[in-house]
Amino acid sequence: MKGLFSHLAATPDHKDWEQLTARRHALYQRETMRDEFYRDYTRILHCTAFRRLKHKTQVFPHVESDHICTRMEHVLHVESVSNTVAEHLGLNTSLTRAISMGHDIGHAPFGHEGEKVLSSLAEEHLGRRFWHEQNGLRFADGIELLQDPKGVWRNLGLTYAVRDGILCHCGEVDENALRPREELLDLASFTRPGEHQSATWEGCVVKLADKIAYLGRDIEDAAALGFLGDAGRAALSDLQKRYGMDPLNTTGIMHTLICDVCATSTPERGIALSHEACTLMDEVKALNYEYIYTHPRFVPFRRYARLVIEEVFVALAELYTGKPYPLADAVVHFPTLVGGFANFVRPYLAAPLEGYDNEKLYGDLSDRTLYLTAVTDYIAGMTDAFLIRAYTELVSF
Repeated sequence: MKGLFSHLAATPDHKDWEQLTARRHALYQRETMRDEFYRDYTRILHCTAFRRLKHKTQVFPHVESDHICTRMEHVLHVESVSNTVAEHLGLNTSLTRAISMGHDIGHAPFGHEGEKVLSSLAEEHLGRRFWHEQNGLRFADGIELLQDPKGVWRNLGLTYAVRDGILCHCGEVDENALRPREELLDLASFTRPGEHQSATWEGCVVKLADKIAYLGRDIEDAAALGFLGDAGRAALSDLQKRYGMDPLNTTGIMHTLICDVCATSTPERGIALSHEACTLMDEVKALNYEYIYTHPRFVPFRRYARLVIEEVFVALAELYTGKPYPLADAVVHFPTLVGGFANFVRPYLAAPLEGYDNEKLYGDLSDRTLYLTAVTDYIAGMTDAFLIRAYTELVSF
């Protein structure tokens, strides 16, 4: 039934509205044209981390074809799916759109392979894991900046509900019937992906939409790049016949799952798929893992991703001296890598910088932990192409 969740939507009538719309940093002005969450949507849309998603790997790296999915395209797919579901259920589409747009801004270059490498480096050097959901919140809270009407650069200052949705969007957990948690927890207390559900029904919709969005598109891209082979095509054909879907592509999968979640979800049951649709999703995901994500053609890429990220990390880590601002001499030899790092950290150093009123994250770079945190943040924000240029500069003479 359409609008079944309207009384549960994150709107001014919600019991936790003030907390859900609370901001870490006040925005420069209030307005009535856009609601709080739509303001977040446009703030994410205009931030640099979102722009860089068009040059970050979704699944297939270094693809010359313009028609293979990038991280940005995936984000737009999630926005489309979540907006359709939220509108049908009567939830706040401004909130689902904002969470969708921001949910992957914390992804490292080279997709999940880059995330694994950065996580191992962070564990070794900083004693903590790197996970893109938490890194997305870090970028949203402390790193991404926008200019106010006076030209001063400030933090995004997103609402609690959007920040929560970014942190809790992990779509890899195999579960059906999603329900929001009851407590508005301190987001800094989260320690691992999937630890808690989102605090809003809208966040739960985005979490399921994230999973719906990639399954069919990954099959289409794999077929276009010749990944499936005879066995993969036979397995795909078998799925098509058993579920009466021909072809089993982005359109078919999205349409089937979107219609099903809209028909199945109730406030009592949660944001849910029917048993048949859930089984279809699980089987498609299993097919993708067997014939796409674990394909032998990814092995050289994984080795390359580890080599490039580790070498860039080590090169920057070796510049640490324990003294303030240790970068000047190295910029001359490595203008792309070190010059880029110097430009990246400048707004977040303790020394005042004209035209900036934002959180200062790195002190004066004399503290080793803060320095290596800055290195990790810098690499995590890179596009695939920039990372490769930085690595190439290291090995060129």
